[in-house]
Amino acid sequence: MLKPILKKRAAAKRRAIRTRAKISGSAERPRLTVFRSGAHMYAQVINDETGKTLAAASDLKNKGDKKPLESAAIVGAEVAAKAKAAGVTKVVFDRGPYLYHGRVEAVAVAARAAGLEF
Repeated sequence: MLKPILKKRAAAKRRAIRTRAKISGSAERPRLTVFRSGAHMYAQVINDETGKTLAAASDLKNKGDKKPLESAAIVGAEVAAKAKAAGVTKVVFDRGPYLYHGRVEAVAVAARAAGLEF
Protein backbone atom coordinates (compact mmCIF):
# COMPACT_ATOMS: atom_id res chain seq x y z
CA MET A 1 0.00 0.00 0.00
CA LEU A 2 2.94 2.34 0.34
CA LYS A 3 3.78 2.37 -3.35
CA PRO A 4 0.80 4.41 -4.65
CA ILE A 5 1.46 7.12 -2.06
CA LEU A 6 5.09 7.36 -3.11
CA LYS A 7 4.07 7.56 -6.76
CA LYS A 8 1.60 10.34 -5.97
CA ARG A 9 4.22 12.36 -4.06
CA ALA A 10 6.78 11.86 -6.82
CA ALA A 11 4.29 13.05 -9.43
CA ALA A 12 3.48 16.14 -7.35
CA LYS A 13 7.19 16.90 -7.00
CA ARG A 14 7.65 16.61 -10.79
CA ARG A 15 4.73 18.98 -11.37
CA ALA A 16 6.16 21.49 -8.91
CA ILE A 17 9.60 21.34 -10.52
CA ARG A 18 8.07 21.80 -13.97
CA THR A 19 6.10 24.82 -12.76
CA ARG A 20 9.04 26.40 -10.94
CA ALA A 21 11.38 25.91 -13.89
CA LYS A 22 9.38 28.64 -15.64
CA ILE A 23 9.04 30.92 -12.61
CA SER A 24 11.61 32.79 -10.56
CA GLY A 25 11.06 35.50 -7.97
CA SER A 26 13.26 38.57 -8.00
CA ALA A 27 13.51 41.70 -5.90
CA GLU A 28 11.23 43.56 -8.35
CA ARG A 29 8.73 40.69 -8.73
CA PRO A 30 8.93 38.15 -5.89
CA ARG A 31 7.19 34.80 -6.11
CA LEU A 32 3.80 34.28 -4.42
CA THR A 33 3.73 30.58 -3.66
CA VAL A 34 0.81 28.56 -2.33
CA PHE A 35 0.82 25.38 -0.25
CA ARG A 36 -2.40 23.47 0.20
CA SER A 37 -2.70 20.74 2.79
CA GLY A 38 -5.77 18.68 3.47
CA ALA A 39 -6.98 21.07 6.15
CA HIS A 40 -5.13 24.38 5.71
CA MET A 41 -3.79 26.92 3.20
CA TYR A 42 -0.47 28.74 3.34
CA ALA A 43 0.88 31.51 1.11
CA GLN A 44 4.30 33.17 1.02
CA VAL A 45 5.92 35.96 -0.95
CA ILE A 46 9.54 34.92 -1.57
CA ASN A 47 12.51 36.73 -3.09
CA ASP A 48 14.42 33.88 -4.76
CA GLU A 49 17.56 35.95 -5.30
CA THR A 50 18.16 36.29 -1.57
CA GLY A 51 16.08 33.32 -0.40
CA LYS A 52 14.09 35.51 2.01
CA THR A 53 10.39 35.33 2.78
CA LEU A 54 8.94 38.84 2.57
CA ALA A 55 5.38 38.05 3.68
CA ALA A 56 3.48 34.96 4.80
CA ALA A 57 -0.06 34.07 5.78
CA SER A 58 -2.04 30.97 6.68
CA ASP A 59 -5.50 30.02 7.85
CA LEU A 60 -4.33 28.37 11.05
CA LYS A 61 -5.80 31.12 13.25
CA ASN A 62 -8.99 31.91 11.35
CA LYS A 63 -10.13 28.47 10.17
CA GLY A 64 -13.01 28.06 12.63
CA ASP A 65 -16.37 27.50 11.00
CA LYS A 66 -15.47 29.03 7.65
CA LYS A 67 -15.73 27.08 4.42
CA PRO A 68 -12.47 26.19 2.64
CA LEU A 69 -12.90 28.74 -0.18
CA GLU A 70 -13.71 31.54 2.26
CA SER A 71 -10.69 30.65 4.36
CA ALA A 72 -8.43 30.59 1.27
CA ALA A 73 -9.72 34.02 0.24
CA ILE A 74 -8.84 35.39 3.67
CA VAL A 75 -5.30 33.98 3.29
CA GLY A 76 -4.97 35.67 -0.12
CA ALA A 77 -6.09 39.03 1.19
CA GLU A 78 -3.88 38.74 4.27
CA VAL A 79 -0.72 37.86 2.31
CA ALA A 80 -1.43 40.72 -0.11
CA ALA A 81 -1.76 43.19 2.75
CA LYS A 82 1.49 41.99 4.32
CA ALA A 83 3.28 42.13 0.95
CA LYS A 84 2.09 45.68 0.33
CA ALA A 85 3.30 46.63 3.81
CA ALA A 86 6.71 45.21 2.84
CA GLY A 87 6.71 47.35 -0.31
CA VAL A 88 5.76 44.67 -2.84
CA THR A 89 3.06 45.39 -5.43
CA LYS A 90 3.97 43.04 -8.30
CA VAL A 91 4.48 39.30 -7.88
CA VAL A 92 4.75 36.11 -9.92
CA PHE A 93 2.13 33.52 -8.94
CA ASP A 94 3.48 30.03 -8.23
CA ARG A 95 0.74 27.43 -8.00
CA GLY A 96 3.26 24.63 -7.32
CA PRO A 97 1.94 21.15 -8.13
CA TYR A 98 -1.70 22.23 -7.75
CA LEU A 99 -4.21 23.06 -10.45
CA TYR A 100 -5.33 26.69 -10.68
CA HIS A 101 -8.75 25.77 -9.33
CA GLY A 102 -10.65 25.86 -6.07
CA ARG A 103 -8.69 27.03 -3.03
CA VAL A 104 -5.57 27.92 -5.05
CA GLU A 105 -7.64 30.10 -7.36
CA ALA A 106 -9.40 31.69 -4.36
CA VAL A 107 -6.03 32.76 -2.90
CA ALA A 108 -5.00 34.29 -6.24
CA VAL A 109 -8.27 36.14 -6.81
CA ALA A 110 -8.27 37.57 -3.27
CA ALA A 111 -4.64 38.66 -3.58
CA ARG A 112 -5.43 40.44 -6.85
CA ALA A 113 -8.47 42.10 -5.30
CA ALA A 114 -6.31 43.28 -2.39
CA GLY A 115 -3.92 45.05 -4.76
CA LEU A 116 -1.21 42.62 -5.87
CA GLU A 117 -0.48 42.57 -9.60
CA PHE A 118 0.24 39.30 -11.42
